[in-house]
Amino acid sequence: MTPFPLPGTGQVSVAVPAPGSGRGWWAGSSSAALDEDGTFVIAYRVRTGERGRGSTVVARSVDGEQYTTVARIDQGRFGAESMERPALVRTDAGRWRLYVCCASPAPGKHWWIELLEADDPADFASADSRAIFSGDAQVGVKDPLVQRTADGGWQAWICCHPLDEPGEEDRMTTAYATSADGLDWEWHGTVLAPRPGRWDARGARLTAVLPDGRAAYDGRATKEENWFERTGLARLTGRRAGELEQTSGDAVADVRYLDVLPLPPGGYRIWYEARLPDESHELRTELIQP
Repeated sequence: MTPFPLPGTGQVSVAVPAPGSGRGWWAGSSSAALDEDGTFVIAYRVRTGERGRGSTVVARSVDGEQYTTVARIDQGRFGAESMERPALVRTDAGRWRLYVCCASPAPGKHWWIELLEADDPADFASADSRAIFSGDAQVGVKDPLVQRTADGGWQAWICCHPLDEPGEEDRMTTAYATSADGLDWEWHGTVLAPRPGRWDARGARLTAVLPDGRAAYDGRATKEENWFERTGLARLTGRRAGELEQTSGDAVADVRYLDVLPLPPGGYRIWYEARLPDESHELRTELIQP
């Protein structure tokens, strides 16, 4: 089996620079897909400062390194306080779906996920939306990873933040859901959880699952490491649909939101959010040869 496609394996290119200097000036948390002609479409989050605005940006690229923005969706569209990682999927009919996550206005700590659908990614900015994963009073839901299944269905891994303890909402687990159409979902509960006393004791957020069942996730040990997550490795257990188990004893890369796209000729293109010395973040990409 080939090694997991990790940052530092290929030549690094900055796909999207940090939008400014300092904490909270972030570009990253991407989701990429191939168009029918083999070119790339990517959706990612931009944040403009620690208390700045969040938006979801959709862009196209021929080579995977140079991007042209085709749509921008501001948090104000949903009455949200901020936005985080989207999920981008091309349907069998050639349409596009964009699952975006939105934060409730302060002082709330809730998150929910909306769906936009369009014939072309450039039309997302004007597309109608509907709430897909609403969460509830006990849990906020965000950072979806949405995939098609071999039988034509849909599956999603969702980052969950428990809201039962004020001031402790940064804790995170990953839940699993399935759907026949990507619109109405059945919730299956937690499938990846933190490990007490380990480097991922505070949270485990799934970011990528390969066709062979290997996976990557974001983890951190403490509340103070919020926004300083690192990448660990996991795999599907096969015991229960969507369930994963950690396979790395420690973090394997000091980045977060690792996104992995298998390529038809073999190999992968990866994207990840990398922290700079001033605590701004940029979106980087690498081509991993077969």
